[in-house]
Amino acid sequence: MAIRFGFVGFRHGHIYSLLNKINETEGVEVVAACEEHAETRDEATGKGVNITHDTAADLIENADCDVIATGDYFANRGSVMIAALKAGKHAISDKPLCTSLAEIDEIERLANEKSLKVGCMFTMRGSRQMNGLRNLIQAGEIGEVHAISFGGQHPLNLDSRARWYFEPGKHGGTITDIGVHVIDALPWMTGLEFETINAARCWNAFAPEFPHFEDGGQMMLTMNNGCGVLGDVSYFMPDQGGYASPHYWRVTIWGRNGVLETATTSQSVLQNAKGKIVDIGLPEVKENYFDYFIKDIQGASSGDDLVTAAVIKSSRTVLKIQQAADEGLREVGF
Repeated sequence: MAIRFGFVGFRHGHIYSLLNKINETEGVEVVAACEEHAETRDEATGKGVNITHDTAADLIENADCDVIATGDYFANRGSVMIAALKAGKHAISDKPLCTSLAEIDEIERLANEKSLKVGCMFTMRGSRQMNGLRNLIQAGEIGEVHAISFGGQHPLNLDSRARWYFEPGKHGGTITDIGVHVIDALPWMTGLEFETINAARCWNAFAPEFPHFEDGGQMMLTMNNGCGVLGDVSYFMPDQGGYASPHYWRVTIWGRNGVLETATTSQSVLQNAKGKIVDIGLPEVKENYFDYFIKDIQGASSGDDLVTAAVIKSSRTVLKIQQAADEGLREVGF
């Protein structure tokens, strides 16, 4: 029997990639959809979405589905996930999963209590570039990892970005928004765990007309072997061509015996080790966040798959970093 999905919320365009993935995959199907925001509902209908329910509550409680998927505005996702789990349904969200530590605690409690699965669209685990880094690190090509730097800057696209981004209370923070990708990926790549938030900062820079919107986001972290992590996830990339830039999601890993670097626009991993600088070809990758979620539901997960516990752990980690930025906290343990 197919795994049946109901969609609640299309406020961010990322959710359409999940919808398309389901439509292209055997053994899964979309059976219900809801968008309460009138303008977004019209947009979704224009893109071929069959809206079946007027309210999220009606869909979650009454639709004959196994999974609730949400792409609502960030600060509403946690409540959708919680409602889905309370209704006895698995739940998957675009990132971020939620925007408060209280919500992630409740999501974890319900998932454990009801033996339900939680997924999130952490796309780096399906990236050829990030898998290339991981494979070389796991093979010991640069020895123990001691420093990591990453630039996850994005274009702000102020004129075209969804207006809810700039409405107080709906965004949840730039570190939570963007940083969660790499916060999920780094432990998976390195085998290390985050230990300390040394410092984190968010501030308003490129959007002065919305002074409450802190489009800058930086962090300094320590992992459990002492590895230092410096990262920037600001909305500072030029709007024109920003997603095609060689600086888009650039990650550099410094090990005892060498250095690795790649970016999501790169066609290789640059390796500087053993007296040589070479370009290493990218591996083929067969699974992504969606495949891992389906395996988790089916009880077929193994190894370092992205399972419910990992989704919740990564989400809680990034929320703690965001909290440190919001409250000016220093040297905070996880």
